[in-house]
Amino acid sequence: MTERRETGRSRQAKPGSRPQNTPKKSTDKTRKPTGQSPKTLAEPDWSEGERIAKYLARAGIASRREVERMIEAGDVVVNGVKLTSPAFKVTGRETIKVGRNIVSAPEPTRLWRYHKPSGLISTNHDPEGRRTIFDEFPKSLPRVVTVGRLDLTTEGLLLLTNDGELARALELPKNALERTYRVRAQGTVTDYKIADLAAGMTVDGVDYAPITAVFDRENGANSWLTVTLTEGKKREVRRALEAVNLMVNRLIRINYGPFELGDLRPGAVEEVPPELMLEAVGTMIAEANRPQPDAPKRPAPAAKSRLGTRSGSARLGDRKRRPKK
Repeated sequence: MTERRETGRSRQAKPGSRPQNTPKKSTDKTRKPTGQSPKTLAEPDWSEGERIAKYLARAGIASRREVERMIEAGDVVVNGVKLTSPAFKVTGRETIKVGRNIVSAPEPTRLWRYHKPSGLISTNHDPEGRRTIFDEFPKSLPRVVTVGRLDLTTEGLLLLTNDGELARALELPKNALERTYRVRAQGTVTDYKIADLAAGMTVDGVDYAPITAVFDRENGANSWLTVTLTEGKKREVRRALEAVNLMVNRLIRINYGPFELGDLRPGAVEEVPPELMLEAVGTMIAEANRPQPDAPKRPAPAAKSRLGTRSGSARLGDRKRRPKK
């Protein structure tokens, strides 16, 4: 499949031929064809459409970067032709296949909260044959991608969406969405250790931005802390705390940006109502994917998952407060 072509380029004149900028004589009405082969395929109309990687990300296939890797591997086919470049554009009228599956047009963005239990891998397939979160999801759940990942033994809130572009936006460090964890670690918490975390650090050549840690309580040889960060690098909490001699033995994510784990039970998946999703992260959703106000409403979740406010920011997962009598 060819990439986008530039049109209107001048061609090099052959020796003895008339220069291209020389006007034709008005009497030359019987000029013979030059012998050049006629075009058999019309040039694509590049005035509309979007890049295939962005389109497939919006369709919930994977993040844009992962789609680009799929294209490099030859897994993406458009109208029967295997793509070789992520610069190719589509309008949605094409037949697009990823692997053996035909891709449906992107649907309005949806978002779910999932309480990941310990012992599951946050990936579609594990070469070692271990159970993944996708093995445990209910059959009614459509194709989704995860917003970041949680380690094998890490528990708690994991966001799922059918919109790869939204997933990427929620992950980007520049958006500085806070991730908060409840941490049980072996060791003694001191003011010096908390100050070291708050100052930022470099561990094994990896730079970590300042991390906010609050000591909660001591339980025998273990300490409980509440840890908040904004980058979410691989194993960031564990590595940063190990650098100050606190060995993490339990890690539970309790919030991601404006969304909270609340009392969602382990293994449960619960959709965020569209109007509440738009209120919380609507600016990160492409206009083409925004749910319409007149769209059919899905059954409302239990009161425990309504969106409330706390400290001026929207929080999902708070319990519904009863009015005082």
